[in-house]
Amino acid sequence: MPPTLTTHVLPWSWSDKPMFAITRTRIFAAIAAVALVAGASTIVVAATSSAPHAHHAAVPVGSAGKLQNPTSSNSATSAKGTTAVRVQIPAIGIDSSLIHLHLVAGTDQLQAPPEFNEIGWYSEGTVPGDVGPAVIDGHVDTPTEAGIFVNLIKLKPGDLILVTLSTGRVVTFSVDSMEAVPKANFPTQAVYGPTPTPQLRVITCNGIFDRTTQRYLDNLVVFASMVS
Repeated sequence: MPPTLTTHVLPWSWSDKPMFAITRTRIFAAIAAVALVAGASTIVVAATSSAPHAHHAAVPVGSAGKLQNPTSSNSATSAKGTTAVRVQIPAIGIDSSLIHLHLVAGTDQLQAPPEFNEIGWYSEGTVPGDVGPAVIDGHVDTPTEAGIFVNLIKLKPGDLILVTLSTGRVVTFSVDSMEAVPKANFPTQAVYGPTPTPQLRVITCNGIFDRTTQRYLDNLVVFASMVS
């Protein structure tokens, strides 16, 4: 079952958050729609959208029920124990190892990377290159400086994202779209729901920083499809 709530636990106070707390630049209309993981605060999936977004066709559900469609011929399943170990996004200068992110015990909350220069992969989810949506998350900023995903918003359709697996295989994804979504109405199904092909979601925070709750009001989600 996909997570219905993902939360980044803040390791510090935001009471004196400076320039990076200002409203994030909105996506240009030409870039349009989508957005794995968190900026300086929390990814909150408080509500699940039952209807797919306009730019996402409804996806079939295979014999794995609500998880992913294992009958697709587009990708073989990775060997047991295969993990994602590195991500590269050349268009914005990212080349980083990946840490493992898990759900907080007893909850539907996804852990955030503990450091703002780290990127995490949701290791209970899909292995990149397997059928289904693999999820990667990173912070957009810190109280004093930019986070590793500060330039994620600059990605354009066609930009490549390369994920290296523990087997040595490099899986290449091409950006399809980008979307800013409110955390109060996070599109859980569109991000974590089943897909008939190998997909990637890259998430960070976006929008206005709420000093009362000490978190951003939106998330930025990048949607990408495997090309090799």
